[in-house]
Amino acid sequence: MAIHAQRADASHLDPVAQLFDAYRGFYGQPSNLPQSRDFIAERIAKGESAIFLALDADGEALGFVQLYPTFSSIEAHRAWLLSDLFTTPAARGRGVGTLLMNTARSFALSTGAKGLILETATDNYGAQRLYESVGYVRDEGYYTYLLDLKQG
Repeated sequence: MAIHAQRADASHLDPVAQLFDAYRGFYGQPSNLPQSRDFIAERIAKGESAIFLALDADGEALGFVQLYPTFSSIEAHRAWLLSDLFTTPAARGRGVGTLLMNTARSFALSTGAKGLILETATDNYGAQRLYESVGYVRDEGYYTYLLDLKQG
């Protein structure tokens, strides 16, 4: 089965939103398709992220990757934060994740970026294997900190 990736635009809002909602569920968030749809619609409308969608030959959405632009002040260069990667359970093990990771890499290179940055859960071993298989190296020199600003 031929699988390809393409940059998502407003015409892809519904399939990306459904995948994004499932992605959030994977990380323990309750399903909220309207919220997921609104979030993705705003990112696309404002050009705040680059989203790539994996589709099979019939146009079925199999997964997505979302990148946010960032910069390294220390190294004085552009980079991309690979924030979200998700494939449907049925698509796992079929090369969809690798296709999306390679698409993200090609896109970042086309923008002159020097690197891609990502985080994943410490127990997401499948994702860690995927990332390392396409050349990512775990950073042992920095800790990630989070300041939670939620009200109430």
